Amino acid sequence: MAKMLKDALKTIEKYKSITPHYGEMLDILGEILILREEYRRKMKKVIFPIDEGLMEKKIFGGFPLIDFSTGTFDLTEPKQYFSALLEIAEKRAPDETKEVLQMIQDGIFNFEKMISDSFNSLQDDDIEEDIDDDVLDLVDLFLEESLRPALEKVVEKYGKSIAKAGWAEGYCPICGKEPKIGEIREEEGRRFLFCTQCGFEWRFMRIKCPFCGNEEQQTLAYFSIEGEEKYRVDVCNECKRYIKIVDFRESKEEADLDVEDIATLHLDMLANEEGYD
Repeated sequence: MAKMLKDALKTIEKYKSITPHYGEMLDILGEILILREEYRRKMKKVIFPIDEGLMEKKIFGGFPLIDFSTGTFDLTEPKQYFSALLEIAEKRAPDETKEVLQMIQDGIFNFEKMISDSFNSLQDDDIEEDIDDDVLDLVDLFLEESLRPALEKVVEKYGKSIAKAGWAEGYCPICGKEPKIGEIREEEGRRFLFCTQCGFEWRFMRIKCPFCGNEEQQTLAYFSIEGEEKYRVDVCNECKRYIKIVDFRESKEEADLDVEDIATLHLDMLANEEGYD
């Protein structure tokens, strides 16, 4: 993990010189990655226990290993990590951070409930109406990140077994979240999807929408930007969803998809402008 962190920080520095307009966001990501490794190392308890006897049945049935809808977990350590993440934010976005801290103090922000809601696609409209979009984005980012060190422990232990099991769904087999980015790898040009929630990467059909399962070639497409051929956006004209894809086979670079997700934010904007979500 230490080598991976070192490599990621090097990649961040490289992109800061190539895309200076992402400099601040990449700096924040660098701080998060350092803090993530620190919390992952000192984490002692198993926060997300896996019933190994049910693993095969779950994978075969298309169910992620961790069930956030019915499971009850001790989120003390993730909550501590969330607070440490807010300290990073306070240096760069003090107003937004102050608002989140006030929400926590007033009892509006319930960490455990918001974690559960984030996995069940639920939204508290009454709360959202009173919160600035930038604050919501900050909360969403740090809620997702707060679980990452604990979920990486699950990936570390069971990732190889899942990769061999032939998971065929478009959502993550570890935690159930949908991917935002993926990559083309290997000589055969296989597509792999990446979960920013837990860091797991799994193989997925190239001609298939991970969100709605559409396999009709005429309604699946992609676009790229001239001069940035190693990046593309796969789109589905049935469900109007998209996923960013990187292809570093020609340059033989190893992609760090946490970093690439930030370095390709312009592709998200382009996809949104074209009507894809």
